[in-house]
Amino acid sequence: MVAVGILVASLAVMAQAPSRVPVVGVLAPGLPPRSTPDLSAVAFEQGLKELGWIPGRTVRIDVRYADGEAGRLRDLAQDLVRLKVDVIVARALPSIRVAKEATSTIPIVMSGSGQDPIRLGLVASLARPEANITGLTLLTQDLLAKQLQVLKEVVPRLSRVTVLGSRSVPLAPKLRKDLDLAGETLGVQVQHVDIAEAGEIERAFEDMTRAKTGGVLVRGDPFILEAHARRVAALTLKHRLPAIFWLDAYPKAGGLMAYGADLLDVHRRSAFYVDRLLRGARPGDLPIEEPTRLTLVLNLKTAQAIGLTVPPAVLAQASEIIQ
Repeated sequence: MVAVGILVASLAVMAQAPSRVPVVGVLAPGLPPRSTPDLSAVAFEQGLKELGWIPGRTVRIDVRYADGEAGRLRDLAQDLVRLKVDVIVARALPSIRVAKEATSTIPIVMSGSGQDPIRLGLVASLARPEANITGLTLLTQDLLAKQLQVLKEVVPRLSRVTVLGSRSVPLAPKLRKDLDLAGETLGVQVQHVDIAEAGEIERAFEDMTRAKTGGVLVRGDPFILEAHARRVAALTLKHRLPAIFWLDAYPKAGGLMAYGADLLDVHRRSAFYVDRLLRGARPGDLPIEEPTRLTLVLNLKTAQAIGLTVPPAVLAQASEIIQ
C-alpha cells in the first residue's frame, strides 16, 4: 500500500508539472528599438494573441537584432539553433539565408523575402515548399518596375532615375535588366548606385545631384538604408529629389512616397505560420503567401516642399496620405 501511495503521489506531481513553453526565435537584421517600440514585434505578438497564444506565458519570443551588421546575422542564427528554439522567424532575405544555412531541421518562417524564394533556391515551390522554410514573401525587388512607373506618373517629365541600393542586398542580374527595360519603355534612363556603408549615403546624394538625376528609387536594404531611413528621407528633401521607397517608414520620416507590401500586416500574418508549426504542421506542407495587399503612402507636405503636384489619379490610389 505504501508503494502504491508513493506511485499515486508521483503521478500527481507529474500531472501538475508545467508543460514546456515553446520558444520562437526572431532573427532581425536591423537595429533594436531605442525610444520607440519595435512595431514589427508588436504586430507579430498581436497576431499570436489573436490565435490564442500569450507571449511570455504560453510562448516565449527571443528577438535577436544584428544592429545593421551583416556579419552578425550568421552568429545570431547559430546561437538560436544552439538554444534549440522551436521555430525561427526570419525577417528579410539576409536573415532567411543565414537561418537556412544554420539549420535544416528547425522550421523557419519567412517574415518577408524581398525576392522570389523559388528563384533564390530557398524552396521548391510556393504551394509546397518541400523544405524547412515557409512563410510570406514581399516580392520587394519584383515590384521595382511598378515603383518606377508610379514615380513617372508623379513626375511626368522624369527622364533620369537613380536606383539606390546596397552591396549587402544585391539586385539579381535579371531583375536589374528587367528594371532597365521598364525604364526604356517609360522613356527613363536608369542608373544603379550600390553603397557599401552608411558613410557613403551623403556622397551618393551629392553625386546624384551633380549628375542631374530627376528622381530616386530606393531599394529594400535592412542593413544600411533602412537602418538610416530618417537620414535618407532628409537627404531626398534637402536635394529636392522626388523619391519612391518600398517601406512606409520613409514617407513618414519625410520621404515623398512608398509603394509595396504592408510590412506590419506581413509580420502579423507570420504568427499564423508559427501557430501551425507549434501545433505540429510540417513547414514543407504550408504554402508560401505572396502579398495580397499593396499600399501607396504619399507625403503631400514633402511634395509641396519640392515643388510637386501629385496628379489626382495617383492620389486616388493612395492608401495613406500624410499632410
